[in-house]
Amino acid sequence: MEQPTKIVSVAALPQVRVLGRTTGTDVVNLFWTGSGIEFIYTGSEIQVEVNADYDAYEPWLAVELNGVQISRVPLNKGKNEVCLFRGMTVGKPKHVRILKEVQAMHQDPGHLLQIVGLQYADGEFQQLPEPKYRLEFVGDSITSGEGTVGAVYEEDWISAFFSAMNTYPRMVADALSAEYRVVSQSGWGIVTGWDGNVENKIPPFYTQVCGLLTGERNASLGALEDYDFEAWQPDAVIINLGTNDATAIQSAAELGQEWAGTRDVEEVKEILTTAICDFLKVVRESNPTAQIIWGYGMLGDNFLSVIRETVEGYAEQTADSRIHFLQLPDTTPDTVGSRLHPGVKAHQITAKEIETYLQELL
Repeated sequence: MEQPTKIVSVAALPQVRVLGRTTGTDVVNLFWTGSGIEFIYTGSEIQVEVNADYDAYEPWLAVELNGVQISRVPLNKGKNEVCLFRGMTVGKPKHVRILKEVQAMHQDPGHLLQIVGLQYADGEFQQLPEPKYRLEFVGDSITSGEGTVGAVYEEDWISAFFSAMNTYPRMVADALSAEYRVVSQSGWGIVTGWDGNVENKIPPFYTQVCGLLTGERNASLGALEDYDFEAWQPDAVIINLGTNDATAIQSAAELGQEWAGTRDVEEVKEILTTAICDFLKVVRESNPTAQIIWGYGMLGDNFLSVIRETVEGYAEQTADSRIHFLQLPDTTPDTVGSRLHPGVKAHQITAKEIETYLQELL
């Protein structure tokens, strides 16, 4: 068995598929959860070299072999060499997928994950089959997979309790033989974050590669650049936003405080309605032919009727038959995960609902 030799960049391997909204060629910059690379390789052993950094929240990497996750590792600062598999049969194709497990970290400008290249010796790369569909998922902590790892009683907000592999986006995509991309941020909403912060909202950053990141390094890596929608058009965009807005609205009401500058319930509904319509307009302009599904309800049904009526009303007003609302299954004591978030079981149930709905549309 030959030992792995030099590092070969992903750019030099056309059979390797880059996943997610990324930048870079020789070195691939992974920003969002679920971003990574995928390939088929026939050798006995292969390693990936990645470069990682962080100030507070370390990146984690998941390795999948032939459709099954075989490892999940936290990365140290600097160069990391991760063995993807070793001692396997030469000549037999192995389907490998490597995913960033942790979301883009707005709070940590030092958070970094880059794929430098692959190290191998005795095999060849084969062409991947084309995905049947392309799916984009937009959301908050639920879509980021927060709470899908760890004991139910865990409360610490740490990287380890996030997982791309355990989320409904990954499950739906795999069930439909689709390639997928994720835009999500824990605690963020449509108008405000969970704490009422009007800066922490997803829509203003949707048209950038990963515009919610901070720090000079992220800017230099292209995170703030305009995203090229034409290069990757999804067949469907699945939005799951509003939970953090609802949390902030309820908290403000209980404390007698303002939300988004008002205490008036009707004004709150109007602000939320306007923001949803504005975002749907941007998503449609960016993805002219995609089915757009707004899903909601995995963590309660506060403002569900407002969101449903707004989405369905916008579809009717614009005569857009490709915009839909889908009520998602609520999390129960049997399906809750760590940090009072939906656990793996909740994601599995939701994934099945979305999968079935998409099969009817696509």
